[in-house]
Amino acid sequence: METLMFRLTLAASLLASGAALADVPRISTDILPVHGLVSRVMEGVGSPDLLVDPGASPHGYALRPSQAAALQDADAVIWVSDGLAPWLEGPLDTLAADAVRLELMEVTGTTTYAFRENAVFDDHDHEAHGDHGHHDHGQDDHGEHDDEAHGHDNHDHAHDDGDDHDDHDHGDHGHDDHDAHGEHDDHDDHDDHADHTHDSDAHDNHGDHDDHGQDQDHDDHDDHGHDDHAHDHSGLDPHAWLDPVNARVWLAAIAETLAEIDPENAGTYRANAEAGRADLAGLIADIEARMAPLSGQPFVVFHDAYQYFETRFGLSSAGAISLGDASQPSAGRVAEIQQVMAESGAVCVFSEPQFDPGLVATVADGADVRTEVIDPLGQGLEPGADFYPMLIEGVAQSFGACLAGS
Repeated sequence: METLMFRLTLAASLLASGAALADVPRISTDILPVHGLVSRVMEGVGSPDLLVDPGASPHGYALRPSQAAALQDADAVIWVSDGLAPWLEGPLDTLAADAVRLELMEVTGTTTYAFRENAVFDDHDHEAHGDHGHHDHGQDDHGEHDDEAHGHDNHDHAHDDGDDHDDHDHGDHGHDDHDAHGEHDDHDDHDDHADHTHDSDAHDNHGDHDDHGQDQDHDDHDDHGHDDHAHDHSGLDPHAWLDPVNARVWLAAIAETLAEIDPENAGTYRANAEAGRADLAGLIADIEARMAPLSGQPFVVFHDAYQYFETRFGLSSAGAISLGDASQPSAGRVAEIQQVMAESGAVCVFSEPQFDPGLVATVADGADVRTEVIDPLGQGLEPGADFYPMLIEGVAQSFGACLAGS
């Protein structure tokens, strides 16, 4: 009798465990920094999926079949923007048309900047993009936001120069037009969440792509071998995750999106987001103190991906070898960068592990500058709930080591 009762108890336990797994939403994310933020919010509940492999550039990518399958199974997609990964628009429409989308650049409270067009930067290049400003309501420098607006229908983004935003009390938490992606593990353990309401009208204007079934060869993407003029650099700089104040805003928005999809775990999502936001507030204060003595040291970066970090922490970039999409610079741009290095007294040139360091070596040849690798995507870090703080700390350490000459 005891054996029978044990078996019945075990069977009930396994059934309950299976039901819990089946209820965990399947989330697809585009890049590691976003994956890290979603992992922080989902900690203790589940794990998101990653679409862009570590070490690959998100500016040009072809989904592997397994990644396309994960996208097709996603209940929600959480991504930075189509400005970062324009190739993803087609797969979103064809594979994830019914998924909830959260496009982080469109979250109310996000600080955004326009692309910097020139090789040489000046003080005006950091001015916030007036058409996309994000309601600066007098928050302190550490981004103390209360329930940052999660209604994404009204994207009136008036952003000031990196100022933090006040808590936005947005009762409308509708995410009907979230262009976003999130990743999850264990896709076989999930039931179809067909009862989630997804506004398909939010998925217009996404060109069709057939590349989602290609294998992973990222060296031949169009945006890495062309002259600067072959690319459209209008609009917003998508590298907004490098401002950790934005990450604090996004954690709250991610929690609300997941809470809508999975109400049973809403409390966990919100508590995780608040804990993550508190951790980032402390990290921001620490990095501010460490970067302050380095604010007058000019430097050159490989591609224009760092203005969010630079502006947040008062650093002085003199220019970028490549544009914001990491496209191949023209010979004229390289010559211009070499000239600005000499005239500005640049002390550092930063390369990136995602791209050939040979171009940086060419630019720095003969110049009295230090070189340092800086990684805006954290390809060598362990994915998971602790990823994002480690990423920002790593970026800060790279800047600090080179600019301070240590």
